[in-house]
Amino acid sequence: MVMPKAGTPLPSPPRPSAVRINVSGAKIVDSASEDDDAGNRDIRLPNHTKQVSHIAVDIGGTLAKVVYFNRAPEDGLGGRLNFTKFETDDIEDCIAFLKELVDSRREQQQQHRNIGTGKKTRGGRGSAGQDEMCVMATGGGAYLFYDRLKSELGCEIVREDEMECLISGLDFFITEIPDEVFTYSEENPMAFEEPREDIYPYLLVNIGSGVSMIKVSGPGANEFERIGGSSLGGGTLWGLLSLLTGAKSFDDMLEMSQKGDNTAVDMLVGDIYGTDYGRIGLKSTTIASTFGKVFKKNTSASNGSGKPEFKAEDISKSLLFAISNNIGQIAYLQATKHDIHNIYFGGSFIRGHTATMNTLSYAIRFWSQGTKRAYFLRHEGYLGAVGAFLRHQPRNWGRRKSFGEDGGQRIFQATRKE
Repeated sequence: MVMPKAGTPLPSPPRPSAVRINVSGAKIVDSASEDDDAGNRDIRLPNHTKQVSHIAVDIGGTLAKVVYFNRAPEDGLGGRLNFTKFETDDIEDCIAFLKELVDSRREQQQQHRNIGTGKKTRGGRGSAGQDEMCVMATGGGAYLFYDRLKSELGCEIVREDEMECLISGLDFFITEIPDEVFTYSEENPMAFEEPREDIYPYLLVNIGSGVSMIKVSGPGANEFERIGGSSLGGGTLWGLLSLLTGAKSFDDMLEMSQKGDNTAVDMLVGDIYGTDYGRIGLKSTTIASTFGKVFKKNTSASNGSGKPEFKAEDISKSLLFAISNNIGQIAYLQATKHDIHNIYFGGSFIRGHTATMNTLSYAIRFWSQGTKRAYFLRHEGYLGAVGAFLRHQPRNWGRRKSFGEDGGQRIFQATRKE
């Protein structure tokens, strides 16, 4: 590698608004451990050689999700999109992590300049470093914690619209990342879809603390609308299980639900009919009433204390099914009303949990009689953060990213409004 002569200024790392992401050869990095969260796995971008000075954070009511780019240390070619998350209740940990990233990037920028000037590397954050450093923020926490982010990070905080970020992130995953989008069934789990560009219209069902349902009709900045939603989402499940079980985190609750048997508390069609109700298509295993057996057990056998015993695992599975079934049916009704056939489920509620995906997928297949399809993503919780990462553009630019060629490489960048 030929180094420039001392005193020859090098171009500064590009401002975020100038960055174009080279997605040619993009690939999700397989984890060496089966215990690793699949939704946190890096995306390798082997052909993106330009430096990226910005970071993105999506701060929701329950989780704060962070996306950032690092150059590959092994050969200096390409790099990775990195993903990590924090509970919003522990926002100080998230801010401390962001500060480490910001300080690290400032140091890299200073070293980059000193190569050209011959000066020794200095710590601190000069004004130029501040100008080039940027944190893209979205979600409600981008407003709630704005002053704190700006004060503690000491750099520009750019707030982006939450819905636009969700859509930009989903567009990116659908069209560009192999082995990202998949359908799910018990018979064929994780059947991956090839990246494609003929994606409109679609319905995005984003399940976080609550649920938002967004109809996306095309690539224009005004071609989407929130057509519905529900207050019964991940926050509901977390809140109820916090009251009813000893679980301390959402992951604990999901783990308990995997061990549970909802039939211990739910009333099934078979409990009422003794068999299927074939005339209207209901199997004997269909849930007729969530928690429907609890009242009967309260008035019959008990453990001597006046109240029957119910396992936390069984309660967890019952409530997970209840929330998921409700979301699935509302999504089907909205898709039917707006004549949409492709439904994408995103948000940190899912977390690759098989029972959740199977319930949502089954609901869509059952109610639509196979005319609509439910899709899931490996990075489903990071749609907003990825969208924010990609979105920093001049104000007169639109939402949708375009895909072009640059020396045979796939380039992901914004396009102007028409």
